[in-house]
Amino acid sequence: MKRLAILSITALLTVPVFAQHQHDADADKKITGGGSLPSGWKGRLDSGDKTLAGVKATPMGGGIHFMTGPAGIYYRPAGKMTGTYEAHATFTQMEPAAHPEAYGLIIGGADLEGAGQKYTYFIVRQDGKFMIKRRAGAETPTVADWTDSAAIKKPDAKGRMINTLSIDVAKDKVHFLVNGAEVLATDAAKVDAAGIAGLRVNHNLNLHVEGFAAKAR
Repeated sequence: MKRLAILSITALLTVPVFAQHQHDADADKKITGGGSLPSGWKGRLDSGDKTLAGVKATPMGGGIHFMTGPAGIYYRPAGKMTGTYEAHATFTQMEPAAHPEAYGLIIGGADLEGAGQKYTYFIVRQDGKFMIKRRAGAETPTVADWTDSAAIKKPDAKGRMINTLSIDVAKDKVHFLVNGAEVLATDAAKVDAAGIAGLRVNHNLNLHVEGFAAKAR
């Protein structure tokens, strides 16, 4: 009888903790007017929602302004790169997110609409850290885990954060740069580099992207 009482009390204490964890989860924001991308662009959400209804991507000032619920990637199918090249873009996070949410560049994209999707992504977040990973189907092997870098400009007094990210694909090495400063260089064989270049934008972000380009050396 005493054992049952203890178990009952334990259960009652555990439920609120679990409920609190559920409450603290950062759910995708509801975005009004989503579901379309600028001409020539495609997207793939991590959630698998092909309608893109949770994302609003609007051409603005020569760039693209993203308001995201779910996380995903965005690319132009014609933007396939091989050999030596550089991909870059300037990212302005318009306001701090509730949690450090990342965004940046992808390269080496292939089968981006299929189960065998693959690409390399280089992302930063508002706490001044960067990360480099690969997508290989359902797996995301890490090239460089979250790392602090003085090259990353954190939010200013108005809460805006502006950084230019570049990936320089050389013959034997791939160089990752923030605002012109190299944060990592790795052997080309350790990443996917030949393929489509594009953007990655995680969830619940208000983000403006300008100057995206991928050009042969």
